[in-house]
Amino acid sequence: MVPVCSGAGGRLLRMAGVGRSPLLLGVARGWSCRAGEDAAARGKAVSVRKRGYDITRNPHLNKGMAFTLQERLQLGIHGLLPPCFLSQNVQVLRVLRNYEKQSNDLDKYIILMTLQDRNEKLFYRVLTSDIERFMPIIYTPTVGLACQQYGLAFRRPRGLFITIHDKGHIATMLDSWPEENIKAIVVTDGERILGLGDLGSYGMGIPVGKLALYTACGGVHPQQCLPVLLDVGTDNEALLSDPLYIGLKHKRVRGKQYDELIDEFMQAVTNKYGMNCLIQFEDFANANAFRLLNKYRNRYCVFNDDIQGTASVAVAGIFAALRITKNKLSDHKFVFQGAGEAAMGIAYLLLMAMEKEGISREDAIRKIWMVDSKGLIVKGRSHLNHEKEIFAQDHPSVNTLEEVVQKVKPTAIIGAAAVAGAFTEKLLKDMATFNERPIVFALSNPTSKAECTAEQCYRLTEGRGIFASGSPFSKVTLPNGQTFFPGQGNNAYVFPGVALGVTACGIRHISDEIFLITAESIAAEVTEQNLAEGRLYPPLDTIREVSHKIAVKIVNWAYRHGLASWYPEPADKEAFVKQRMYSPEYDSFLGDDYRWPPTAMQTQDI
Repeated sequence: MVPVCSGAGGRLLRMAGVGRSPLLLGVARGWSCRAGEDAAARGKAVSVRKRGYDITRNPHLNKGMAFTLQERLQLGIHGLLPPCFLSQNVQVLRVLRNYEKQSNDLDKYIILMTLQDRNEKLFYRVLTSDIERFMPIIYTPTVGLACQQYGLAFRRPRGLFITIHDKGHIATMLDSWPEENIKAIVVTDGERILGLGDLGSYGMGIPVGKLALYTACGGVHPQQCLPVLLDVGTDNEALLSDPLYIGLKHKRVRGKQYDELIDEFMQAVTNKYGMNCLIQFEDFANANAFRLLNKYRNRYCVFNDDIQGTASVAVAGIFAALRITKNKLSDHKFVFQGAGEAAMGIAYLLLMAMEKEGISREDAIRKIWMVDSKGLIVKGRSHLNHEKEIFAQDHPSVNTLEEVVQKVKPTAIIGAAAVAGAFTEKLLKDMATFNERPIVFALSNPTSKAECTAEQCYRLTEGRGIFASGSPFSKVTLPNGQTFFPGQGNNAYVFPGVALGVTACGIRHISDEIFLITAESIAAEVTEQNLAEGRLYPPLDTIREVSHKIAVKIVNWAYRHGLASWYPEPADKEAFVKQRMYSPEYDSFLGDDYRWPPTAMQTQDI
């Protein structure tokens, strides 16, 4: 074990209890420091025009007490900070000590978001020190609670709120954002936030959290990211009657006006930031999600994470599971609980993967069975939308998921409808009866909406179940001593690497092939040891490396197919991508100080 710090840093370590916290050990990895070390000397030198008080109030520039004396003097901030000089490692420990004092996850979320508002580099340094620990706080499941309480948790603007009343003026509103070089936007209308439903403008917590993971997990520069909330009202009566609600207090605007707002937004973004600006749709309701994706996917650089990101991470888990079942994808039969955007996205990507394996589209469709709120989706059932019609089976009607499992006898069940407890005891036992190694994916978020728990799956299948979930579950130890570490099918394995690859080489249209490449790349990073422990995904502490590998594969694919717009084509694509990844190390703000030869500097006199 390497020491994190000596001197003052060592004292802080002992105060914080380094022997008890895995996070503190993680801080040391690749970030050594020494007492009195000049932190600024480790980062690259940058030139800034701001001076004085503005420096300490700018989260992109502020380093707190990590500013050296020379920097404080040159920047005009000497005296505005205590007479103390801290390394970034010690600052992490200070944050951690305050973080651990919080009694609940929402307060921990607020602590981290406040840090992001104050010192951006330190915020990402904290996150990357132990991403597995902090991801459930800044994203699912805690972000769901934070969105529900967003009116109370709101401290300062971290994104752009565009309302239906701003239609015709969105270009002007984009000018309000202080950054010009935007490469990635996450946008939501707040209608379907996680499994929580319509949260209106409180949904802003989702784009903010998502883009924090773009940076922490994928290295996309935070100043190139823009969170956007399109506020068209809300149909949530509780919010409409809440005097503390911070959004528009009227019913949702739909139809032509809504579509015109989205059209204008897409055009305004590309006019200002270029055709290569990535736009990620997030948490739109089913009625709009597919429609908007299909409308814009060939016109803009756009994807929907709920459809395509969820599909990619789920299929990655299936690919990893095939190494346990020792057979091909086309040997399996899948039953879905749910037929919304997540389930449909997974089904489409499975279809694509099976076709790539060599079977016909018709045969692949016969291996995918979907159950919605009205039962099994079958041919001849009324009011099926286009997406559901594709997967309608030639089979008599079946009303319940349990019955479908009994009749179809699938090798894999996938839950993506936010119906808590949908995978009942009987269903899980049946799956264990039909299959030596049943595949059980309970992907709904947050944890309270999961179709079953990891413990239920492992216990009821006698440890033979191959389990993955959308939210994290703790390790499970069965009475016979078997211990499993449940795999979390977190979309964070997908969207940061995709965003990094797409923005690095300037891809203009994001095809489904990119998400299949991503799924294959994620599965390839799962070791035999991971599989033996029950993990279907790489450890989260390697997610930044996983994102880098995904991005490199996407860049290679883009140049091979003539879809990249960055020229000339880089010879070393790994280095090319690496150079574009954000580092949370502090920059140096010392001016370029040098001397001429003494004779050249002599003052002429008469």
